[in-house]
Amino acid sequence: MTGYSDRINHAFAFAAKHHDQQVRKGTRLPYLTHPANVAVILTRYGCGEDTVVAGILHDVVADCVRDGWTRETLDERIGTKFGNSMLEMLLSVTERRIDDDGVELSSDDRKDDYLERLSLASEDALWVCAADKVHHANSILSDLRRTSFPETVWGRFAAGREGTVRQYVRVSERLRAIGFNAPIVDELAHAAAELGRI
Repeated sequence: MTGYSDRINHAFAFAAKHHDQQVRKGTRLPYLTHPANVAVILTRYGCGEDTVVAGILHDVVADCVRDGWTRETLDERIGTKFGNSMLEMLLSVTERRIDDDGVELSSDDRKDDYLERLSLASEDALWVCAADKVHHANSILSDLRRTSFPETVWGRFAAGREGTVRQYVRVSERLRAIGFNAPIVDELAHAAAELGRI
């Protein structure tokens, strides 16, 4: 894996267009810095091209699901460009708004549903899940270490400090519970523990 390919370039172009006006929560950083860092993390662990492309696109799919796109629209706009297997991989590690019975999920239910469905995700999808959470957790740690007012950092998150830290811990524990024991899970657990100490 060289870190560059036409598919990776195409994924970055697609994500850049989608995230064009978005910034990272509570910062002025372009949102694209997040999927770019997820791609770097996945490359650092030696993941293949499909996994890196999924890392770049994961929040495009998450945004579309959150905005209520139908499966047909997702197939048309993402599946046709990157393949249905890529779309399936990404959907398996995306919080759902609505369950299989058409019931709208609360915020807590979405998180529980996400954790439950990880057992059905492919190994590549689990890498994307872990890299996404590793970058988010380490970004929060960096922001906390740079400020004298940690409450401003925690104030960005609806779940607050306790809920945010708990979710990172839950994801790392769930990954281990379903048998995904790649070293990145240790990195996530360490970041979650650090967040809990600050």
